[in-house]
Amino acid sequence: MTIDFAYAISVLPALLRGAVVTLEATVGGMALALSFGLVLVFLLRAKSAFVSYPTRALLEFLRGTPLLIQLFFLFYVLPEWGITLGALGTGIFALGLHYGTYIAEVYRAGIESVPHGQWEAATALSLSPAVTWRRIVLPQAIRTVLPMLGNYLVAMFKDTPLLATITVIEMLGAGLSAAASSYRYLEVFTMIGLIFLAMSLPAGALVRQLERVAHRYA
Repeated sequence: MTIDFAYAISVLPALLRGAVVTLEATVGGMALALSFGLVLVFLLRAKSAFVSYPTRALLEFLRGTPLLIQLFFLFYVLPEWGITLGALGTGIFALGLHYGTYIAEVYRAGIESVPHGQWEAATALSLSPAVTWRRIVLPQAIRTVLPMLGNYLVAMFKDTPLLATITVIEMLGAGLSAAASSYRYLEVFTMIGLIFLAMSLPAGALVRQLERVAHRYA
């Protein structure tokens, strides 16, 4: 089977429109994951077992179940409870929840890497907990884990094709729609792979740059 380059070029605009949705899902999902992960790590560090234990159970549940199942649950079950987010909103929400659990562990590792003397110095200076976290702990912790956060960004980007299963017309969804009418799967999936590669390579380069910066200022 040979590639029909004319057909490949003809489907490119639809795939690029899908690529925009892919980027929107990735950026939105990552923003939610960063926020949700930070909330989780604070709840896990709570002194009350009534807070930390349910949080740990939620984290293990979200990490222990496939993202695809979570997508289906949120898309098909939540509307029965009167909660409707739309296909793209559901996809962003699922990505954020799922990856937020992993990012919480990344934050935890970063926080634990802050030298104990920093905490003691903040106490000696009578700094409030809010100031200690905002000005001393979090800046050092996040700087340390930036490369790992970048890796999860790339991983989330590559997981966005799962959103096609809940009718999100991202890049894979656009490709499946085009292939269903032409039966030219070779061209469609080849173009999708090339576009993903063209987008993920710069992201990977950014992650490596973050690693160098974090190592320089560690």
